[in-house]
Amino acid sequence: MKLVSTRAKGEEASFKEALLSPSTKDGGLFAPLVLPKFNGYELKDLSYENFALKLIQSFEFGEDEAIKRALKTYQCFDNEACPIELTKISQKLFINELYHGPTRAFKDMALQPFGVLLQEFAQGKNFLIMCATSGDTGPATLKSFENLEHIRVVCIYPSSGTSRVQALQMQSLNHNNLKVFAINGNFDDAQNTLKTLLLDKGFKEALKRLDIELSAANSVNFGRILFQIIYHYYACVKIGENVDIIVPSGNFGDALGAYYAKKMGAKIDKIKIASNENNILTDFFTKGEYDLRGRVLKKTLSPAMDILISSNIERLLFDKFKDTRTKELYEQLKTQKFFKLSPNELELLQEDFEADFCTDEQCLNFIDEFSKTMLIDPHTATCLKLLDRQKTAIITATAEWTKFTPSMYEALYHEKCLDEKAAIIDIAERFSAGVKMSILDLFDADIKQDKIYEAKSLKNEILEWIKQ
Repeated sequence: MKLVSTRAKGEEASFKEALLSPSTKDGGLFAPLVLPKFNGYELKDLSYENFALKLIQSFEFGEDEAIKRALKTYQCFDNEACPIELTKISQKLFINELYHGPTRAFKDMALQPFGVLLQEFAQGKNFLIMCATSGDTGPATLKSFENLEHIRVVCIYPSSGTSRVQALQMQSLNHNNLKVFAINGNFDDAQNTLKTLLLDKGFKEALKRLDIELSAANSVNFGRILFQIIYHYYACVKIGENVDIIVPSGNFGDALGAYYAKKMGAKIDKIKIASNENNILTDFFTKGEYDLRGRVLKKTLSPAMDILISSNIERLLFDKFKDTRTKELYEQLKTQKFFKLSPNELELLQEDFEADFCTDEQCLNFIDEFSKTMLIDPHTATCLKLLDRQKTAIITATAEWTKFTPSMYEALYHEKCLDEKAAIIDIAERFSAGVKMSILDLFDADIKQDKIYEAKSLKNEILEWIKQ
């Protein structure tokens, strides 16, 4: 199967080509023109690793041996046999825990195998892998590529837009092939900087002169999305009946994986999009409007969702309305900071999606209330706003609670957290929750990279770092 541009007829790439060079010539994204059908319910007894292999093989990308090696990375998760943990809360409610990898967030599910694939496909060539992060993509990307030969990684993140643990996970890494850039600005600024550099001919030519190719680890890369389909489909198969899937969404890659799983054959009724007070996706799925005019990004208790420009909405629009309409809508967004779907187009979206948002106050209340059952982080807590207890539902749990301890402490103790490390230990003891030493050790780590940069300076800063 070839992947095609979301904005231009005729531009296509193999899976390998799209993974190594994820940006299309016209600024679009690579996506499947048609998704394969996959009857995963006939494979319900397979291990997660073998199920994943079968699902990926249905795309007929022809990279089976590399994919097999990539899937072996799941053996470094808490449970070597299965990287996810599907917890049954009640007869109709399940939690799909996706945070049992090395950085305690769902991004490990895609980025651990992604790192192996990229190194395999690079075949000894020198690569610069770039990513922008609102908190979880950065640590997971850096962990995936640490100490790999011929590969350098640059991670861009908002200096005050992540949790302390997320920042420490990035700042404490001491590997010569990794570099983080905290910038003045928010995640949208970081993501825009990434996209600009990926399309910057001068930047790419400068890298070429240094014998370096350029790629990206964000979910603009279809290699990321591919692995996010699997855990949604696998959870549906384990439950065996029609379900709603509730996803806390920022850049929409996780939710897109659920949508693709549904189209491929998973028994999913509605995909419910939970947002925080940056509720642009709620407006999109309820009104058919994507409106950036006058909108200011809010800092919330769920920082990984503090996003206004959700990249993977483009792939959804392409799947629903194809390239000509997608290009038209994104040209409007670029020039007018706004687009509006027709009533018929909105109706088509609402066949698959519902959306709502959660305030910080509601989020704290949900964490406190649900603690009688289990600890959930502030992103997962937003999902409870969309829960219909009359229907079978899977809540997608995207991060371990330890990454957002100040918010957890405020929710559970109704007071401010003064000592984050002590608070983690206190909460863990009170709720009999295990804590990885890798999290606690961060608070005593030697910080290597804590300078703050201006986004406009990054092109030169990155090139200078590479030349060192």
